[in-house]
Amino acid sequence: MLVAAGLGPPLEHALISLLALNGLRVSEATGADIEHLGLERGHRTLTVTRKGAKVVIIPLAPRTARAIDLATGERPDGPIFLAAGGRRLDRHGARRMVRKIARRAGITKAVTPHTLRHAFITAALDAGVPLRDVQEAASHADPRTTMQYDRARGSLDRHATYIVAAYIAGAAR
Repeated sequence: MLVAAGLGPPLEHALISLLALNGLRVSEATGADIEHLGLERGHRTLTVTRKGAKVVIIPLAPRTARAIDLATGERPDGPIFLAAGGRRLDRHGARRMVRKIARRAGITKAVTPHTLRHAFITAALDAGVPLRDVQEAASHADPRTTMQYDRARGSLDRHATYIVAAYIAGAAR
């Protein structure tokens, strides 16, 4: 999906990047404004209003920041994502865009913006990002919600005993 989005218009690439690489909810992405972009301690950032009106600053991967810069062009303010006619892209338009990009990528299964959020959370857990950090990135109030995405939780390969044993062995040197 990221490759297919990268080959399309910058707006599509920016949306797919925010959904897949930051795990944003579709409302968080479509509600983002240009003036919420920033720079903090060397990181490109976006201030996002989360569920429950919670305001957070998230880092942007370089690829996402470039895509957003291309999508917004020289516009100094207003919505990052504009629909035809200059209105803010809504969740329905974002969903249509995601489906179109999935088809272009050759994906035959149904793909929604939430599918990309789900993929982000699952990939983060599979990559070994600590549950607490994934919970925070996903803005889940309860860690049990995040745990539902953990496909490998029954895997003995990731059992804490191995990590603790390696830690103690390293500390004993």
